[in-house]
Amino acid sequence: MEPTASLIPVLLPGAMLAAAVVTAAVGAVAPRAARWVSVVATAVATIVAAVALTRVIGGEVLQSTFGGWSAELGISYRMDLLSGFLAVLVCCIAFLAVLYPPKVGFQVEPDRHLPVHALSLLLLTGVLGVVLTADLFNLFVFIEIYSISAYALIALGGPLAALAAFRYLLIGTVASSVYLLGVGFVYFSTGTLNMAEAAGRLEALGESPTLVTAAVLLVVGLAVKMALFPFHVWVPDAHSNATPSVHVFLAAIMVKVGAYAVLRIVFDVLPDSLYEFFPLLDLLIATGMVAVVFGSWMSFRQVDYKRMLAYSTVAQMGYIAIGIGLNTPVALVGALLLVLVHAFMKAIMFFVAGSVYDATGRKKIPQFAGLGRRMPWTMAGFTLAAASMVGLPPTGGFFAKFYLVTGAGGLRAWVIGAFIVASSLMTLAYFLPIVESIWFKPDADPATPPSRPDKASKARAGTAGGDALAGVSASNDAAIAVATDDPVVRTESGVLVVLPIIGLGVGVVVIGLINLTIVEELLRPMADQLLGGVP
Repeated sequence: MEPTASLIPVLLPGAMLAAAVVTAAVGAVAPRAARWVSVVATAVATIVAAVALTRVIGGEVLQSTFGGWSAELGISYRMDLLSGFLAVLVCCIAFLAVLYPPKVGFQVEPDRHLPVHALSLLLLTGVLGVVLTADLFNLFVFIEIYSISAYALIALGGPLAALAAFRYLLIGTVASSVYLLGVGFVYFSTGTLNMAEAAGRLEALGESPTLVTAAVLLVVGLAVKMALFPFHVWVPDAHSNATPSVHVFLAAIMVKVGAYAVLRIVFDVLPDSLYEFFPLLDLLIATGMVAVVFGSWMSFRQVDYKRMLAYSTVAQMGYIAIGIGLNTPVALVGALLLVLVHAFMKAIMFFVAGSVYDATGRKKIPQFAGLGRRMPWTMAGFTLAAASMVGLPPTGGFFAKFYLVTGAGGLRAWVIGAFIVASSLMTLAYFLPIVESIWFKPDADPATPPSRPDKASKARAGTAGGDALAGVSASNDAAIAVATDDPVVRTESGVLVVLPIIGLGVGVVVIGLINLTIVEELLRPMADQLLGGVP
């Protein structure tokens, strides 16, 4: 089927780039207004992407080309089922991240001029560019755009965050160079950078060492962006020290786009004949299984909440790698459904981190004890996300793992299927104690006043006046509890902090309940399209 000419594939990243410039200019004059410019921009992008997705679900492929150049020389952007699906997903999550109050999400005062919103839109520009480009070199360019934005956003978290950002910059630069070297091998072998054109010409190389080298370089370079073991080393420090909204960009958006790029290269660029003599797919399965074990074990050992989530991301990316490596429609459905569900789950969990810190100043897992009674809505969202991460029905996480196991069973790969089931117990091992502590243990710090961390820290200051103020605050809390006949004072954050948590939590369950519709209308055709090549 011939692609339909449309400006939408190039308009989405282009409009986000323009919005980033406008937001930076507005922020210099009116910092509060910059946030709402970014909110409107991401909302409009979400609507446009959703409308475009309805068209590609109907069978169209939207394409933007420039200058009348031939496909092998020109630059083109295209939206098919896979890219349309990812475009909607990243726009939705980005909208929630910029809507989240900046004092909580980016930990900056609304009146302070820091270009967090302009950088967020620039990051979204790069992400959408990666999703929508049909050119291998442009993929590199857009990866660099979102990576540079991410470095800057991570560094805003403080001195340790700046160090983590610098480390990520070094690792990311090496990864981008490796990927670019792979692009060079493809270009000098085929004479084109267009994905569809290169795919056809790479098939003619046969069992060429050049093809194997190009494949390894491309996949390894993108595996770093996907946070796939053992290329995950930038993840723990970046996640531990960045601010909550930046975490959402990292874990719910950027690593998913890395997985998308791996899917594109493996199924739409590299020829099927490669896998007959080079075990790239088997390596992805083996690496994914190690990632699940390593990520789960390291998550179990953590005390810091955000660091635990970082390692759990490594484990979940392992499941996606297994789905890619199994190379069957059902297994790919499981991997794609996990991409969707994991974006929701990780967004919830990092929004929870922001909500808890905003309300109580707590960051360590043992400090979460008893928060289910103080922050019931926030912790209900966390519990739903944890249940989905483990793979409990009827959440989306259960059905994603179900399709992965079914895909392994279809290949009679019983060991892989049994591993996926057994590894869910590992996930349960580090989430169950947290959930139990949240709902069934006494408050870890019952004297903590129901106020924001800056006020709470002043109340707990080491001066006599601070001690007196802390005593007055605790007495007031007790008085409120007695007056309301409630032994626990509620400390939920504001509506814009809690609402995304609740909405995404409900979404995780809804995805599970309607998973069959999602699979039949979107994911199964997407998997068939990937296995059949570029349309």
